[in-house]
Amino acid sequence: MKEGILYTGVPSEEELKACPGIPSQDRMERGRVAVIECVQQIPCNPCEAACKFGAIHVGEQITNLPCLEEDRCTGCGMCVARCPGLAIVIVNRAYSPTEATIDFPFEYLPCPEVGDSVEAVDRIGQYVCQGRVLKVIQAGAYAGTCVLSIAVDKQYADRVRSIKRLSVSDTRQEE
Repeated sequence: MKEGILYTGVPSEEELKACPGIPSQDRMERGRVAVIECVQQIPCNPCEAACKFGAIHVGEQITNLPCLEEDRCTGCGMCVARCPGLAIVIVNRAYSPTEATIDFPFEYLPCPEVGDSVEAVDRIGQYVCQGRVLKVIQAGAYAGTCVLSIAVDKQYADRVRSIKRLSVSDTRQEE
C-alpha cells in the first residue's frame, strides 16, 4: 500500500522526518513551540507572514517548505489558524511532569468547552487517548478558525493532532 500525503492525504513518517518545520525533541521539552507538518511544496506562505518573531521562513520561492527556527519560536500560536492546510500545531511537553498540551485548528461546530473531556485523535482521525480542553480561542485574527488547546498524557504528544468531532445531538443531550 502506498503511503504519504499524495496517496492518503496524511503525511507518512518518512515525510515528517524530512520536514524542515519539525522542532527537535529537546526544544519541545523546553516549552511551547510550533510543529509545522507541511510536506507539500505548494505556493503558500501565510505562516511566514503570521510569525512576528521571524521563526518561520519560506523564502522568495513560495513553493519552499516552511522552515522553523526553533529557538526563535515562542509558541504564540498565531501561525496555527493562518495555515490553510491545517498543518501547524503547538506542542508543549513542559506543561507538567505527566501531561503535554497540543494547540490545533478546529473548524467544526459545535466547539467543545473548557473542561470538557474529549477523544483525542491522530493525523488520520483514529482514537489515541482522552484529552481535557484547556482553552477555546476564537480570535478575530484567526479568520473564523477556532484553536483548541488540550492536555493529554505526555507519551501521546507526538501523535495527537485533533479531537473527535462532537455531534450536535450529543451536545443537545448534555444540555
